[in-house]
Amino acid sequence: MALGPRLDLRQTQSLVMTPQMQQAIKLLALSNLEIETFVSEALESNPLLEMGEVQREAGEDTPTAEPQEHEATPDFDGEAALDVAQHALDPEAAPGDMGDWSRGDIGAGGGEMPDLENRSGSGPTLAEHLLDQVGAVAHDSREALVASRIIGELDEAGYLPTQLRMIAEELGVPLSEAERALETVQSLDPTGVGARTLSECLALQAKEADRFDPCMARLIDNLDLVAAGEIARLKRMCEVDDEDFADMLAELRDYDPKPGLAYGGGGEAAVVPDVLITQKDHGWDIRINEASLPRLVVNRQYYLELKDGARDKASQSWLNEQLGEADWLIRALDQRQKTILKTAAEIVKKQEGFFREGVTAMRPLTLREVAEEIEMHESTVSRVTSNKYLSCPRGTFEMKYFFSSGVAAADGEGASSEAIKARIRALCDAEDPKKVLSDQKLADMLNEEGFDLARRTVAKYREAIGIGSSAQRRREKKLKSL
Repeated sequence: MALGPRLDLRQTQSLVMTPQMQQAIKLLALSNLEIETFVSEALESNPLLEMGEVQREAGEDTPTAEPQEHEATPDFDGEAALDVAQHALDPEAAPGDMGDWSRGDIGAGGGEMPDLENRSGSGPTLAEHLLDQVGAVAHDSREALVASRIIGELDEAGYLPTQLRMIAEELGVPLSEAERALETVQSLDPTGVGARTLSECLALQAKEADRFDPCMARLIDNLDLVAAGEIARLKRMCEVDDEDFADMLAELRDYDPKPGLAYGGGGEAAVVPDVLITQKDHGWDIRINEASLPRLVVNRQYYLELKDGARDKASQSWLNEQLGEADWLIRALDQRQKTILKTAAEIVKKQEGFFREGVTAMRPLTLREVAEEIEMHESTVSRVTSNKYLSCPRGTFEMKYFFSSGVAAADGEGASSEAIKARIRALCDAEDPKKVLSDQKLADMLNEEGFDLARRTVAKYREAIGIGSSAQRRREKKLKSL
């Protein structure tokens, strides 16, 4: 066989990710505020761009930029191009929903999404919330005074960074009295406030949930080993098997490492919805919120002036490049709005029960279901629904809110986890203060209603929406009756 140089011609296909295509993908995930920043930077860098009014043609839900009389550029087939590109970038996109307790994004943060229009900084601060409870649980006015002083030292997460001895010395009380006052603070809602360390915070919550056995105590005392992933060593220390250890770790992750953050008192920026939904006789009117749209147009007059003055090839090349970038950005932003609108329309179609009846009528919905219906990739839907908000007669909700897992139900279609949470909340709100429902009783009642749920699952749903254990609810109801 002869060896030597050869010249072969081969035909292959490959996906080339142009900078513009990569930027278009990034635009999908940007929030309103980030889009405004992006547009501001584009206006500064491109002299042909300027802010302008958006014109809508009759029958169109998505605004289009003012037509310009400039040289034609290739059409931007954004929907197809973006979907192919994202499939290449994210072939197995499956955005995770699991929180990581070590990062502080578990517990109350994973609960039912409230109506964002009703969220504001006008609620009580953590200190106000705690001080309202002190008088009812303190043994005497002296203990209430010391407890109030401790509450004043708590940080925004609910921890006590000040040495208890220093507080006792400042107030001129024995350390033992300060310790009893701290115990009083630690008995208040939310469970875990007044802790001095993460371990103490988690231990308080485990005790409140009646799950602070010796095995859980050892696990909480060795959080450094949990962070290091030394599972085998921890199982030996806790004297449990694989199944029990997995359950313990799941319980630990369900606790809130920063219970005080549920209260703040600081003002929050108003949420500007991307999509507006109103009910009509024939169904639903779904349209893009024009107030959230960047209004970009090409300054035609300035372009013509620059074109007349561009004598050399370098100037002409630069001008054509600026024109192409301006034209692409306008088209990309327009395509972004159309993709958001298409996704929102499919969400309304799939979750129409929610819009008509409320959260109890929500059904399980995945990104894949919506992606298949609108013929786009799952990762595209994930990016489109991130940091985007939908306003409807029931309030303003993040679009991600409408995607949730489900459980088996008697009707065969399954029930959304959000619907289950709403039902658990309703049962707990209606329970007799003298006969508070246990997790097992809640599970039995839900099973009678056709939901196939285990006690542990009910407990996790209950904790996810911020409802305390039966012991905690019994105490809260008793306080309210005083």
